[in-house]
Amino acid sequence: MNEQTSVVKVLIVDDHTIVRQGLRALLETQPDFTIVAEADTGEAAVELARDERPDVVLMDVLMPGIGGVEATRRINAVHPQAHVVILTSSSEEEHVVPALRAGALSYLSKATSATALIDVVRRAARGEAVLGPRVSAQITRALRTERVRPLHAELTARELDILRLIAEGLTNAEMAARLSLSEKTVKSHVSNVLAKLDLEDRTQAAVYAWREGLVRR
Repeated sequence: MNEQTSVVKVLIVDDHTIVRQGLRALLETQPDFTIVAEADTGEAAVELARDERPDVVLMDVLMPGIGGVEATRRINAVHPQAHVVILTSSSEEEHVVPALRAGALSYLSKATSATALIDVVRRAARGEAVLGPRVSAQITRALRTERVRPLHAELTARELDILRLIAEGLTNAEMAARLSLSEKTVKSHVSNVLAKLDLEDRTQAAVYAWREGLVRR
């Protein structure tokens, strides 16, 4: 937000002209808002965010091209000071969590009253998030059902082989012979495995492999 003039610069993003016009007409009734640009695609929104440096971006979700979620992610990369407020219909609520993960600050229904929308834009300019009760419920459900990705998912296929052989108690020389690799290469793989799993030694690696069911009994 521009601290000298206290004017909130807003970028409106929606593929429907009538929606953009309506939002512009509403926001321009407020002396502390200025519409710096409008975009009808996600790609255009990213370019305008980079060039116009808005304080707040009002973002539609479903648009031609990359869409609102990916546009939000890219805007956060090119202009991280912008605060993205997602405006959506009830039929698009499955995009709530992806949009927030992409960097959106607030998520608002298009059925929101004019007064509430104006308040959300002002709060967004100050970096304050606003999430309706239905959105909060969706986030809670997502957190409850989301499975945590195991650490070993970051290992390559070869590193998984090494981890399993560590669990079987093989030495570096024995692993090298089993996999037709040099001992130097095996040693490098072992180091990578320990680093990626945040383990201190081979014993911990073996325990991890057995605990995670990576080794057949």
